Amino acid sequence: MLNYNPVINEEINHNGLLIKEISPIMKLNLRGNKREFFTSVGKNLDMTLPTEANTSSTSDKFTSIWLSPDEWMIVSNQTTEKNSKKYELEELLFNNISKTNLGSVTDVSDQFVLLEIEGKSIYELFASSCPFNFNTFKEKKGSTTQTLLNHIDVIILHKDDNLVNLFVRRSFSEHLWSWLNDIASRL
Repeated sequence: MLNYNPVINEEINHNGLLIKEISPIMKLNLRGNKREFFTSVGKNLDMTLPTEANTSSTSDKFTSIWLSPDEWMIVSNQTTEKNSKKYELEELLFNNISKTNLGSVTDVSDQFVLLEIEGKSIYELFASSCPFNFNTFKEKKGSTTQTLLNHIDVIILHKDDNLVNLFVRRSFSEHLWSWLNDIASRL
């Protein structure tokens, strides 16, 4: 992991919407499809990876987000130390999956920025520039989607009523942050 420098140093608080960056958070990308891959991941994470599109699974320590039939993002449920260079889970998974040719483990902690959005008008905010229909999404805790928001690729995880996590690539995060601030102020 690189030395983590937060992209966002403020919070947005407009019209009952609170948007803030959660950092630093461990994010790992896992790829694999062998039976042994699922067994090894399950033992190391103490959870079963979701196998259905647009779903997630959660344990006490981690959340796994389905990205494709053979790809997941594993996210820590707690922030980590800012000076931490390695994650114990990454090393454990790398040794049990990558080194044994069951799949791949890639640290994407510095690639994605995690924004937490809280408030009753989250879906009005998204509706202003997102093609995804959130009608059933917002009814099911743990739902996920990969979609576009203001022409930017994002991953959205429904955490709870009126609470979502939004993952955006670091290179687009400042632009998206500016857009979110502007739209939230107009709701």
